[in-house]
Amino acid sequence: MDLLSLPNLLTLSRIFAVPGLVFLLWFPGWQAGWLIGFALYCLMGITDYFDGYLARAQGTVSKMGIFLDPIADKILVASVILLLGSTRHAPAAITDFHLIPALIILLREIAVSGLREFLAGLQVSVPVSRLAKWKTTFQMVALGALILAGGLPQFAFVKQVGLASLWAAAVLTLITGWDYLRVGIKHMD
Repeated sequence: MDLLSLPNLLTLSRIFAVPGLVFLLWFPGWQAGWLIGFALYCLMGITDYFDGYLARAQGTVSKMGIFLDPIADKILVASVILLLGSTRHAPAAITDFHLIPALIILLREIAVSGLREFLAGLQVSVPVSRLAKWKTTFQMVALGALILAGGLPQFAFVKQVGLASLWAAAVLTLITGWDYLRVGIKHMD
């Protein structure tokens, strides 16, 4: 059964790990929780790499995996962004004008998901571009650095790396979002 293949189990493990990650980051002053959360976040990133790698290497790419992988990524990203945006007093909080790139990323994720669903109904596939992969890389680095900043508040540069990467991800988010929209518009009446 597709669902029980190792790549799909790795993807599902990312989805099921999100509540644990949220719990670890829930308490702004619990530095050990944030450091454990950073380790869990890194493990989730590793499983994200290996689920796709193993599926391709073993020839077990499945419709279930194609469906679940982007959902797992979006659940992780949205959860961390919402948590960092709502914990105003945490050392890693996304505040003030830094909420702008966070909102851009969230809105794009929702819009692109809707667009992909619309295009799937028309049997139009939109492949992930190289630039979109860079966007995801910056996004994951940004969130990882911000989580680490919550565990190491004495190292202010870690948060600065996270915020700079968040802005870079937002710029790439706008570019790739526009690319997807242009493809989608061609298929709209």
